[in-house]
Amino acid sequence: FLLRQILHSLAEAHADGFVHRDVKPANVFVCRYGLDLDFVKVLDFGLVRSTPEAEDAPAALARSLAEGDVLRGTPAFMAPEQILGDALDGRADLYAVGGVAYWLLTGELVFEGETPMAIVMQHLKEEPDPPSARLGRPVPEELEDLVMALLAKTPEERPPSADAVCAVLEELADSWTGQARRAWWEEVAPRPASSPPAAPPGG
Repeated sequence: FLLRQILHSLAEAHADGFVHRDVKPANVFVCRYGLDLDFVKVLDFGLVRSTPEAEDAPAALARSLAEGDVLRGTPAFMAPEQILGDALDGRADLYAVGGVAYWLLTGELVFEGETPMAIVMQHLKEEPDPPSARLGRPVPEELEDLVMALLAKTPEERPPSADAVCAVLEELADSWTGQARRAWWEEVAPRPASSPPAAPPGG
């Protein structure tokens, strides 16, 4: 339910020729929008790019790491081609969506390390554990296959577009119904503060 909304937002950006480049849980806000519950907003388009200009890969990586070990993006969610400074399209954002989906399913990042370099090298070279292996219990096969496809090392191995991923998700069973959402919000949402008592006359 949440992933479909993330993908819908990204599909709109991609249709206009933009790549977000920093999709991660901290940039996905789940909120109430009028009477709609669990309405997703994808925020922080501060790294967005509209022109797929490639950089020399070794020089790009060396320059980014030289600038205080800061890559242009969040290492835990960066696609290999983004790390290397290659030309990007929307499939780089899909890799990051795979990382977000992995985090939603397992509560853990795809790869972890003590430094940004350690993390990005794993994204470049290591194959991630399937979510079910990380959890130690089953994950619906179609969902796990989709997450692993999103985390493929090359754009060509990933689904072609956000709309294509959304179409797959729409075929999966969705237990997060409107009734389930309302029950959750009623249980955990903070109650509005009560109005302060009126001041006594002459007080």
